[in-house]
Amino acid sequence: MSVPSSPKPVIEPLGKHHDRTAFGCDVEALDHYIRKQAGQDTKKKVAATFVLSGDTPASIAGYYTLSSTSVNVGELPDRITAKLPRYPLMPATLIGRLAVDRHYQGRGYGELLLVDALRRSLISTEQIGSVAVIVDAMDDKAKAFYEHFQFVPLVNHSHRLFLPMAVIKAYFTE
Repeated sequence: MSVPSSPKPVIEPLGKHHDRTAFGCDVEALDHYIRKQAGQDTKKKVAATFVLSGDTPASIAGYYTLSSTSVNVGELPDRITAKLPRYPLMPATLIGRLAVDRHYQGRGYGELLLVDALRRSLISTEQIGSVAVIVDAMDDKAKAFYEHFQFVPLVNHSHRLFLPMAVIKAYFTE
């Protein structure tokens, strides 16, 4: 007798078939966003929302958003700005939200979502300029999560972190 394997996690753009109402990660702002705002932001091209399917194709185990942003050159460390043109603002990619439903936490899905977001961000640099991925960590736990993946705080912003595209590229070429 063979043991059925669990289905491979699928990360795809948010669609009408996804059950956003059942999502709950115990952070009200993140729950509210996926339930009420993500669809509108997607339609208006404010952010692209990607979801990790749960036990069924309609369930959402986790999600993240990507959008474009800019970063003031003065907020980047000197070791980074030394390699950049002398523009006041640099283009970047923002992971605006990243959350895992409480029923799926502890399975490595946060890392899976982050890696997918970084991969998509890197691929997009072939068509749209971006020097880094930026995140706004909601708390110290989230900050530690991102720092584990070599994100570094921006100058004078303890919970706004960045990861240069050169580092992201190295992740995927190793």
